[in-house]
Amino acid sequence: MYFGHAQTLAWAGAVADIARRHPAVTGGVVDLFVAPSTAALAPVGALLAGTGVRLAAQNAFWEDAGAFTGETSPAELAELGCSLVELGHAERRRHFGETDTVVSRKVRAAIRNGLAPLLCLGENDRSTDAASEVIAQLDAALADSGDLVGPIVVAYEPVWAIGAAEPAPVEHVVAVVRALEERLALDPARAGSRVIYGGSAAPGLLTAFDGAVRGLFLGRFAHDPAAVELVLDEALALAGTPAPQEVLS
Repeated sequence: MYFGHAQTLAWAGAVADIARRHPAVTGGVVDLFVAPSTAALAPVGALLAGTGVRLAAQNAFWEDAGAFTGETSPAELAELGCSLVELGHAERRRHFGETDTVVSRKVRAAIRNGLAPLLCLGENDRSTDAASEVIAQLDAALADSGDLVGPIVVAYEPVWAIGAAEPAPVEHVVAVVRALEERLALDPARAGSRVIYGGSAAPGLLTAFDGAVRGLFLGRFAHDPAAVELVLDEALALAGTPAPQEVLS
């Protein structure tokens, strides 16, 4: 919630222009998605039409319809053209009291509506066993969705790295991302899922990962569209890696 409406549309238009001409997007090297505020979803979706950039929402409710004033229906998000929805972010947990149970219900609602959950996971304290903690969070989020088939995108975001001057150390991120990928590979219902990194992610980090992490969940460092293009340049340079990179701006 950094941009106003007009600024959001100007930013999305600039990203759309980059996507139309950048070989990382046009060549299918990158799976690029953006997640504007809810009020901007429809006009941003129109700006992105034909670019190959996917539209994501920042939140959704666990029911499709009903007397839930102020909430956002996942069914309506799908109708608007969203293909992903961000769920479980640390800020939602901290400011709005979202629990593992709430996140699990939202994950189920997303999958049943054909939306890939963009599931945010991360440990609070950097001294903990991060891999064990985030795998427990993953299992809790998927606990009620075993009968539903569909991929998810896990955004590994150590809470202590969100808003920090620097991202988490490369070795730490690679180890946790690998553990999450191994856990997802055990679940055939989540075939096609991916794990990306967020938490002060910025240009240069994708290169530092050298293909060991398949994408970035960008935040404030993507407020300048030129930074998005820099990350796309990095992804193109890493095009020899076995899977597309995934970037959120």
